[in-house]
Amino acid sequence: MSIIILYIGPMISDKNKTRTTSTLVEAADAGKRLDAYLSERFTYLSRTEWQSHIRDARILLNGGKSRSSRKLQSGECIEFLADDIEEPPVDGKYGVVYSDESLIVVSKSGNLPCHPAGPFFKNTLWYLLAEEFGKVYFINRIDRETSGLVLLARKPEIAAEMSERHSEIRKKYVVFVHGEFPAEYHARGFLMPDGKSAVRKKRRFAESAKPPSVNSEYAETKFRLLGTGSGMSVVEAELVTGRLHQIRATLCSLGFPLAGDKIYGRDENIYIRFVRDEMTDADRLLLVLNRQALHAASLEISHPLTGKLLSCKAELPDDMRILLTGFSQKHIDI
Repeated sequence: MSIIILYIGPMISDKNKTRTTSTLVEAADAGKRLDAYLSERFTYLSRTEWQSHIRDARILLNGGKSRSSRKLQSGECIEFLADDIEEPPVDGKYGVVYSDESLIVVSKSGNLPCHPAGPFFKNTLWYLLAEEFGKVYFINRIDRETSGLVLLARKPEIAAEMSERHSEIRKKYVVFVHGEFPAEYHARGFLMPDGKSAVRKKRRFAESAKPPSVNSEYAETKFRLLGTGSGMSVVEAELVTGRLHQIRATLCSLGFPLAGDKIYGRDENIYIRFVRDEMTDADRLLLVLNRQALHAASLEISHPLTGKLLSCKAELPDDMRILLTGFSQKHIDI
């Protein structure tokens, strides 16, 4: 069950809004203690911190105060009153690449969530853009640690139209992986939960003509080698489909873990230590970069009003560009 963000109170431009996060208990989690469920499901706080919020009545179960030891039942509603909770720091830098009365294209930093989730609310691209432009609607999103281009609409009807035409948006990414990648590779197959992983949200990719399981999603990505050096490859990835973690999970499953990636890198256990605030110097050395080396470099789309081709690019950020030292660049200027 995905977490649901509810906004109760004044308009988005008013900074004094109230924030409530809620989720429903699934059958698989029935019987768990409330504090254990929260610490396992939402790892951005420790079990002790969740217990403190339960005592302070920031956690409501079915609308009322509860105890940490309360055993959960399927379908129960848990609410987190998180309005004045301190949010983790982010890099709030973004640049407006294109803007008109219909669309906004921005290039964001590699440490900025697109939308509210978990501990993030004001420290999000959504909130920052709302302060500048008013209400905005995401047409595509990228991960917090992915830098580069994000497409948004100024009006809900434009967002709805563009969502229906999402497959027409041509998106290319630049990614650094460990290993020597082939000159070209067209990956066709399916993404699904990685049942062997200790990380709950990790996915795996399998090349197959038919869905391997009921939880499978078809995924297709075109890869092209841009350069090699220092035991790594820099690769261009063009999305044909747009699935959760598509590029990261596909490359990792193909044997090319991402530089800087705590989940799809060389050791997924780094992510577990990261959420527990137990990362070591050896972990940081293995990562090479302090965030996943993935950048949304370009997008092309037919404008919803004029029909003209809109083409946008975002330069490779400095933290990724420094990885190019000693690389042999090949096909394009990045």
